[in-house]
Amino acid sequence: QVQLVESGGGLVQPGGSLRLSCAASGIIFSIYAIGWYRQAPGNQRELVAYITRGGTTNYADSVKGRFTISRDNAKNTVYLQMNGLKPEDTAVYYCNAGLSEAHLATSSYWGQGTQVTVSS
Repeated sequence: QVQLVESGGGLVQPGGSLRLSCAASGIIFSIYAIGWYRQAPGNQRELVAYITRGGTTNYADSVKGRFTISRDNAKNTVYLQMNGLKPEDTAVYYCNAGLSEAHLATSSYWGQGTQVTVSS
């Protein structure tokens, strides 16, 4: 059974930092691309960043230069380091897994989400 479990969300002031983790089980983690998505109330889910099996990364324009995605295949975990957080980053953050970055959006492998709130 495939499981993706996010952690690390919380309440942070503008300009602050958080590191999200996505721990995977039930898949051969190293061959999967992993994506981070977010969904704010009233908005569609949007891709924040992804990392391929080979370590290539890609970011949404809104987070470039502030967020960093990385993976540790030995721990079956992907991280999203978020610096310079803004109120507009407030959302539920989800990770997902696909056999390539092209498969992320339609993947059935999703975590349950972790809430990130940026507010003073």
